[in-house]
Amino acid sequence: MATTRTAHTEWEGDLLKGAGLVTFDSSGIGAYPVSWPARAEVANGKTSPEELIAGAHSSCFSMALSHGLAGAGTPPVKLTTTADVTFQPGEGITGIHLTVVGEVPGLDQAGFAAAEEDAKKNCPVSQALTGTTITLSAKLA
Repeated sequence: MATTRTAHTEWEGDLLKGAGLVTFDSSGIGAYPVSWPARAEVANGKTSPEELIAGAHSSCFSMALSHGLAGAGTPPVKLTTTADVTFQPGEGITGIHLTVVGEVPGLDQAGFAAAEEDAKKNCPVSQALTGTTITLSAKLA
């Protein structure tokens, strides 16, 4: 069954001095301020498209890795995934780096490396972002 999730942004003003509010409609988890300075300079309590992508990517990758590990008979106890999305004004998103630390009993580093590469390749968010260089570093806890 297909699902559709919805968010919307209300923006006021021009790019440099304006600001917006991103609202997560499907979940109802809240509304968060966004602005150009928060995107290109310092967050100052506001979010950015890149931070939203980082959240989506880190959670999707964790789900894909968890699923792959369980399917191979080595379900994880814990996975901690960080996604660093780099934005360069004038160029756009220049790369995403995923870092994962996994607690997976009965699995060696080589097996974990194979599982993480498969998750990176098959995670739906990774697939949606194929125009961006995605790198990965991972280790077992």
